[in-house]
Amino acid sequence: MQAGAKLPEVTFRTRVRDESIGGPNPFRWEDKTTADYFGGKRVILFSLPGAFTPTCSTYQLPGFENNAAKFAELGVDEIYCMSVNDSFVMNQWAKAQGIENVKVIPDGSGEFTRRVGMLVRKDNLGFGLRSWRYAAIINDGVVEAWFEEPGICDNHGEDPYGVSSPENLMKYLEEAKAAA
Repeated sequence: MQAGAKLPEVTFRTRVRDESIGGPNPFRWEDKTTADYFGGKRVILFSLPGAFTPTCSTYQLPGFENNAAKFAELGVDEIYCMSVNDSFVMNQWAKAQGIENVKVIPDGSGEFTRRVGMLVRKDNLGFGLRSWRYAAIINDGVVEAWFEEPGICDNHGEDPYGVSSPENLMKYLEEAKAAA
């Protein structure tokens, strides 16, 4: 992906809390589309290899969560974390991390990830198909800026992290604001 590219139209299968259901698991299925998440808003999207994994849980997700107010001051309406995980896993990961500001998007089948060119094999780690680590600023469904970790390939021996960091996106947004 690159600046100016329109995001693919995909339907995501999500589980949302619904107290009217009652019981110990008050959740229902809800389909959400690319337009639902990205239409009419300026958002940060970051994607990572998997929920509950070390770099994602220690640095990337907490970094975006802890800087949500500052991102909002720089014109960001929402922050989304996507992974090729199902909704059950993504919801439990957000809960375990105490996330309040970042919303998780489950790309369980990897369809969105495949269509943006970021689906890679991670069989060397026992993961199967997963997302390469990247982040983007999306404005009304169109890529404003793209931050992709170097070396995208199947079964990469490492998990590069830096280009898609919250600090790097913050720097971009501060520079864009200063130039405006």
